[in-house]
Amino acid sequence: MSVQERKQRERAERERLIVATARELAEQQGWDAVTTRRLAERIEYSQPVLYSHFRGKREIIGAVALEGAAELAGAVRAAASAADGPRERVAALARAYLDFAARNPAVYDALFQLDGGLAYAREDTPEPLKDAFAALLEVLGGVAGDGVHPGLFTETFWGALHGLATLTRAGRLPPEDAERRTALLVDRLAVV
Repeated sequence: MSVQERKQRERAERERLIVATARELAEQQGWDAVTTRRLAERIEYSQPVLYSHFRGKREIIGAVALEGAAELAGAVRAAASAADGPRERVAALARAYLDFAARNPAVYDALFQLDGGLAYAREDTPEPLKDAFAALLEVLGGVAGDGVHPGLFTETFWGALHGLATLTRAGRLPPEDAERRTALLVDRLAVV
């Protein structure tokens, strides 16, 4: 291995450490607790080292969001592929999405609530975000119904899931009815 390859590997490892530490700190104490000073202390590097990887907190949030998008896509695909039948796949997708949001609140916030400097629904949208949407579209596009654009249906269903996730987390919806809400959403929107 050349010196340059080793330096690139070390740089990539530092970036992974910064992102993992930011994510851990955000999950434990919220995004307000994530500062470059705290990150530098936790990873035992100077703040200038952090700034050599990320221009600031916004870019770190973006990196956490991209990592989270890949995880969300994997969770949705795994759940849907383990289910039999179109309705069951949609229900599995919905549960996987809502479970991901509940288990990873800081990552979910990085993806959908905070400004990580990422473009959504545009040509320059990063691949992990496109892939997360594609994972939803793979299942939901097949149950959109006649005459309904699969992408538009997927956006609408996703919007409903996002609403359920954020309202439940905020304590606006009683958690004991979560399964019934999910079943209602699947039954009313997914044409199978």
